[in-house]
Amino acid sequence: MQHDTVYAARIAALQSLMTAQGLSACVVLSSDPHLSEYLPEHWQARAWFSGFTGSAGTLVVTQTQAGLWTDSRYWEQAEHDLAGTGILLMRAGAAEVPAPSAWLAQNLAAGARVAVDGMTISVDAAAAWGETLKAAGLVWVTDLDLAGQVWAERPALPAAPVYEHLMPYACRSRTEKLAAVRAVMQSKGVQWHWVSTLDDIAWLLNLRGADVSYNPVFLSHLLVGPNEACLFVAEGKVDSALAERLAQDGVRLLPYEQALSALRALSAQEAVLVDPARVTAGVLAGVKAKLVHAPNPTQLQKACKTEAELQHVRAAMEQDGAALCEFFAWFESALGREPITELTVDEQITAARARREHFVSPSFSTIAAFNANGAMPHYQASPDSYSLIDSDGLLLIDSGGQYLGGTTDITRVVPVGNITQAHQEDFTLVLKGMIALSRAVFPTGTPGPMLDALARQPLWQAGLEFGHGTGHGVGYFLNVHEGPQSISYRSPVRPESAMRPGMITSNEPGLYRPGRWGIRIENLVACVPAQQTEFGQFLRFETLTLCPIDTRCIDRTLLDAGERAWLNDYHTLVRERLAPWVTGPALAWLQERTQAI
Repeated sequence: MQHDTVYAARIAALQSLMTAQGLSACVVLSSDPHLSEYLPEHWQARAWFSGFTGSAGTLVVTQTQAGLWTDSRYWEQAEHDLAGTGILLMRAGAAEVPAPSAWLAQNLAAGARVAVDGMTISVDAAAAWGETLKAAGLVWVTDLDLAGQVWAERPALPAAPVYEHLMPYACRSRTEKLAAVRAVMQSKGVQWHWVSTLDDIAWLLNLRGADVSYNPVFLSHLLVGPNEACLFVAEGKVDSALAERLAQDGVRLLPYEQALSALRALSAQEAVLVDPARVTAGVLAGVKAKLVHAPNPTQLQKACKTEAELQHVRAAMEQDGAALCEFFAWFESALGREPITELTVDEQITAARARREHFVSPSFSTIAAFNANGAMPHYQASPDSYSLIDSDGLLLIDSGGQYLGGTTDITRVVPVGNITQAHQEDFTLVLKGMIALSRAVFPTGTPGPMLDALARQPLWQAGLEFGHGTGHGVGYFLNVHEGPQSISYRSPVRPESAMRPGMITSNEPGLYRPGRWGIRIENLVACVPAQQTEFGQFLRFETLTLCPIDTRCIDRTLLDAGERAWLNDYHTLVRERLAPWVTGPALAWLQERTQAI
């Protein structure tokens, strides 16, 4: 069966099941019971039905048509992936495109039933959908897993072993972290706290796994009580020695499949703290206990790294930067002498990191995008579709690593052959924005979204814009994307989104010209104390990432004296920190690329 007809047949099978169940529409989300960004194959139903492999998207199927909503990062990819399937691309965020729930309200008759698997939608999102659908007279059905009935050969849940994140890298003990969570529970007047988000569980218990690509987490739920915590994880994933150490710290193991029954066994006289943005409607269905809604305490606790953790991150950045020196030295020497593709870049950069101390895995799938491919922010080369790097232009590389002492995420753009004045102007405007945010000083408690304009101002002044956020939180040997902070003017301003000391955030403005090129320059920065005055405590950013920014791409006339000084100081720091870790061609490359301008 051809590629396009495979997906058409799967949509048709879903529509037949919908008819049998008396449903007018089915919503398939990019989600799982843990609301993970990267999903185990078992939960990749949206990709299975549609063929669209991007990490974000919502598939809506009615009896007569199907549409796939995804944001501007994925429009070009989605056009390619959906070609011939009969699924319409709905460009989420475009002025003329309604949200999926609003589209259903416009296109279905009153009384129509709309289904979603409640195990894949957060409490907050389910409520927002339900409100829109109810206003249109539609019925919201959240207790059906239609994908599970259609997907006959659905992959099993992953079974990778769980292991311990040990000292010296685990800088806070399990008991210390559990005590901090219980202090919040006590302040909320609850006896229990339910956690489904995998990075929160892994961080709280100093455990790691490999159930989800690139994120060192494992499938589980956690119920924290006054004196004991119950970890619901598949049998056989935790060995007896680790189980004994967990038991000594008051953590009892129970089978993964018993999680929901344990939660539902809590009485109506008991109260449980749940985060409505981080637990699914299906998980909470049928719970009798009083639900107290508040952010997971672990969100903020793990976001604010300790000084000991930051020290390990700084060391990891040196290893990561040394790997990148080795990669770029190889790349420049091999260019024009041997065939290099976007896939080769991924292979070589991963191999360079794998040679470094305490490397565990990539932190996400490497984006190596040449020329027009770089205009797709989340472009992914594949064995079936990739570019040869053999002409003039710009190569964008966004990559990262998981180390025992931290998580890295870096984007660099390098010239290949001859580049134009237009390339340099665009690159320099992006760089000016990145420098502006790097140099920011702001009062403690400033919401992250309010800082976004600093990075965008040079682009806005030129009438330019980019569609993604400027900064996301980064975990500590955990998920490369974490909250609660976000540097994006499109993000809601909430109390927990305030910038605080210890937070690690990306700084990655960009500019994308479809069909031509894309530019993004990314460093990770740590929020650290600046001066204290009569007006209060101020904060600033310490740049953590160590890798030269290619000065061949810069139009130097567009940089002012302060921006040049920042760049030269940064390159001095990069050279001093990385030189002890590299030799030969990598050292020569480092010295050449960190020369002052």
